[in-house]
Amino acid sequence: MQTTQAKNPWLWVPPLYFAQAIPYVIVVVLSTLIYKDLGVSNADATFFTSLLYLPWVIKPLWSPVVDMFGTKRRWTILMQLIVALGIGATAGVLQMPGFFMISLAIMWVIALASATHDIAADGFYMLGLPQKGQAAYVGVRSTFYRLASLAMQGPVVIFAGHLIKTLGNPAQAWSIALGIVAAIFGLFVLWHQFVLPRPADDHAVKHSDNPFADFIATFRAFFARRDIWLILGFILTFRLGESQLLKLVLPFLRDPIVKGGLGLSTEQVGFAYGTVGVIALTIGGLAGGYLISRFGLKRCLWLMVFAVHLPDLVFVYLSAAQPGNFYLISAFLAVEQFGYGFGFTAMMLYMIMVSDGEHKTAHYAICTGLMALGMMVPGMFSGRVQEFLGYQHFFVWVCLATIPAFVMAALVKIDPEFGKKSA
Repeated sequence: MQTTQAKNPWLWVPPLYFAQAIPYVIVVVLSTLIYKDLGVSNADATFFTSLLYLPWVIKPLWSPVVDMFGTKRRWTILMQLIVALGIGATAGVLQMPGFFMISLAIMWVIALASATHDIAADGFYMLGLPQKGQAAYVGVRSTFYRLASLAMQGPVVIFAGHLIKTLGNPAQAWSIALGIVAAIFGLFVLWHQFVLPRPADDHAVKHSDNPFADFIATFRAFFARRDIWLILGFILTFRLGESQLLKLVLPFLRDPIVKGGLGLSTEQVGFAYGTVGVIALTIGGLAGGYLISRFGLKRCLWLMVFAVHLPDLVFVYLSAAQPGNFYLISAFLAVEQFGYGFGFTAMMLYMIMVSDGEHKTAHYAICTGLMALGMMVPGMFSGRVQEFLGYQHFFVWVCLATIPAFVMAALVKIDPEFGKKSA
């Protein structure tokens, strides 16, 4: 096979990770806002939408299949097609009776396709770029992933909020908004069909005539590592506080003052959190990638752990003061999102570091699956915890839940040179 590995990465890395973010944001983030606008309770919305994390949790179970059959390129494009159809189907059922469970079922299909797309796309990224290029472009992929989050949580939410005001029908408004997203996502499918390179190493990985043995060997190779307990502890606890915070931010911004929220409209949420916040998130991600490329992951780790977790105190203040100044709220959200974007780069590079080797695609999928498990389980019960404690005490609890991440950061082992441009 002729390799086209040298094709300009700017043609495919940015759109690939922009597309990767869209279904994730819809399923994990926007679903809670959509169901909030359609009258679903915080407890039900957080529980059932957290269950949608499950495909990302268990994707390591089928990640060897992506390795053993077909190419990463083919898997990537096929999963994108399924996602486009799934988003369109979700748009079509929101105005139906029993929309909640029907749309959740469709989002399950989207989540399965998106999780499989993550496996293939992340593996393709590591095949399509040399190790130096992987470190150099990690900030780029993170940036465009954030830009997709910006597009979905900013303009899309603002547009849906405008339609809600204009039409007076939240279900119809969100149907129109998601229908447009589905059409745009279809364009990404066509683009990637033509621009994704064809790396010479992108082929089925088989080492014996027994695929099941290859499957087991892939997992054994990962979990047989000498420091596996440190790897598991770091990945599972890094987002323990964020996993609970993420599910309740949008309900907190939307709920009225009397319920402990900030009483913002859907349009205001789209601007404050989905636009200003995600821009800050993107800038933080770029800054984090640049810093690691200069000094390496090990030297930057503690700064990034603090950057991720300390800004959670912003929500303790917002829930206590409930300020009415929209611009002040936006500024505080920007601070929290910048810190998260800056610090999360460390986790991305750490997972790439521990995935290096013959089974890098499957091992990276295992890492991201473990991270999703650390997001899913706490998120499932976050709504009930919030309803029991109230927003103010809930955000205090979130801050306390970040302590294990600091403990694991002190124990985890990192190659001092990993992440540097010269590495």
